Amino acid sequence: MFLIALVSVIFIGRLFYLQVIEGGNTNPINSATVKIEYDYPERGFIYDRNGDLLVANQVSYDVMIIPKEVTTLDTLEFCSLLKISKEKFTSKLIKFKNPKKHAPWLPDVFISQVAKEDYAYLQEKLHKFNGFYIQKKIIRNYPEKSAANILGFLGEVNELQAKKSDYYNKRDLIGKSGVEKYYEEKLRGVKGKKHFNRDNLNRVTGAYKNGIFDTLAVAGHDLTLTIDKDLQKYGELLMTGKRGGIVAIEPASGEILALVTAPSYDPNLLVGRKRPIYSTILFNDSINKPTIDRGLQGVYAPGSPFKIFNGLIGLQEGVIDKNSAVYCNGGYRYGKRKNEYMGCHCGIYGRPVRLKTAISKSCNSYFAETYRKIINKYKNTKVGFESWSNEIKSFGLGNYLGYDLPVGQKGLVPNTAYYDARYNFGWRATTNISNAIGQGEILTTPIQLANATAAIANRGFYFTPHIVKKIKREENIDEKFTTKKLTSVSPEHFPEVIEAMHEVFKTGTGKYSQVKGIDICGKTGTVENFARIDGKKTQLKDHSILIAFAPKENPKIAMAVFVENGGYGSTIAAPITSLMIEQYLNKTVVRKNIEQRMIDLSLQEEYDKLIPKKDSIAPTTE
Repeated sequence: MFLIALVSVIFIGRLFYLQVIEGGNTNPINSATVKIEYDYPERGFIYDRNGDLLVANQVSYDVMIIPKEVTTLDTLEFCSLLKISKEKFTSKLIKFKNPKKHAPWLPDVFISQVAKEDYAYLQEKLHKFNGFYIQKKIIRNYPEKSAANILGFLGEVNELQAKKSDYYNKRDLIGKSGVEKYYEEKLRGVKGKKHFNRDNLNRVTGAYKNGIFDTLAVAGHDLTLTIDKDLQKYGELLMTGKRGGIVAIEPASGEILALVTAPSYDPNLLVGRKRPIYSTILFNDSINKPTIDRGLQGVYAPGSPFKIFNGLIGLQEGVIDKNSAVYCNGGYRYGKRKNEYMGCHCGIYGRPVRLKTAISKSCNSYFAETYRKIINKYKNTKVGFESWSNEIKSFGLGNYLGYDLPVGQKGLVPNTAYYDARYNFGWRATTNISNAIGQGEILTTPIQLANATAAIANRGFYFTPHIVKKIKREENIDEKFTTKKLTSVSPEHFPEVIEAMHEVFKTGTGKYSQVKGIDICGKTGTVENFARIDGKKTQLKDHSILIAFAPKENPKIAMAVFVENGGYGSTIAAPITSLMIEQYLNKTVVRKNIEQRMIDLSLQEEYDKLIPKKDSIAPTTE
């Protein structure tokens, strides 16, 4: 009797604790006696800077299964309604009916995203199939077949993610890339919930605790992007048949006006039931890599545009001024050995080359001498180099910029530790003299160079580039995007360099890409390009590069254009840049012959050379 009384007290105490003390705070989602129905909110819409719709919503229909409720059914009719094979139906049903793999009372997605045209007929017949019902879900729709790299796409939450999350369930949709991923918590909204009691036969017996846990769905925040839709589409058109990236930034705010990667894809391909097919095709394309954002992830030597920064640092360090002269004579000798010579194609012989001419004519000798003076200004080479490295980094080069997109590359601005490791502590300014002309170990991304160009346009400062201009129901964007970042170069040194960049488009390497009525300041670049093909180091056609901003006074746009294997910067990157600037500032392009030439120009023949006969291509950084 004593044992019976003791066990009874223990049971009563435990029941009191579970039902009264702990029960009031128990999350009903963990209870097998509670059925939860979700009301999925409308995901936030996405607009461009002018209010044009970029991303909308459409209703999707998932066929849900509650394994415990499934009874005998007409398999052939059911498969016909769902447009699946009998084998697929059987394998799915076996998986869901296995209690070791799936709780029999929990609903799950049996077939996701049924086509809208099939929904009405399916809904009409579904009452015949116990254990199945339809749940509405919001999926994306893209009115424009553009900006896939910016907008990103949605994917399903897997089982591991669902277990770690207190918001997502398995098969919920979540942002996987682009703006959709970075601003997921703003865009997704809040799911509504309704809780119902059910008995041991799984029948609903009424609202759980009179609905005190029930919530309404809250729509996600709409986003207004900084992107100009028309400029983005125009950039993608100009890059048809090419590989590379274009980044355009508004200097006064750091707002990204266009972020073009080529080749790209239609974002609608990764929506709905066709997504698995096209995602396999797109993500497995190792030749064209359409899912790689070359504007953020493409890593390239900057070439001649890098001379601008060495010129500015030379002015800041006081080792040159606007009248400092160097004699070129076709190249620069920096040592006694035969290979210690840097060739130059500026075409100036027997006359002194000064800063303005050195930039406009792209004189290698002038900037090699300037770089050498910067490093050797200090008694210790390493101190001089570390100072130079930090000044280059002050323009946002060699590091992640902190923009609001989830992918990117750091690039490389070497420091003394890098060269100590490479040369076993024995090196000097001439060891890495190629850094003077952007052909050494320096590596940059298009967005880094566009941002650094914006810093020049602003005469010494920049704002962290960002893609979101406004979030609905929120007053301000993150303050890190509205905080000035200063370069180490004082404002008084920029006018000389800016005047020289203007000369590039007046009489220099960009003169054939002038736009009437717009003062463009820029610098062309032609970057050597090596790759390992079939096990051999092979020199391919150079990359075509240009940085620019316009107009000269009160700049509205700063840009960097990279065209892989495009050759001279003046032949492809320069006309593309000037067309983009003309389109943005004038809202129309009058140079139709140049426009059509760029649209029709395809470099596919060059890219075909990259396909190895035996082994896969391995790019080098040389």
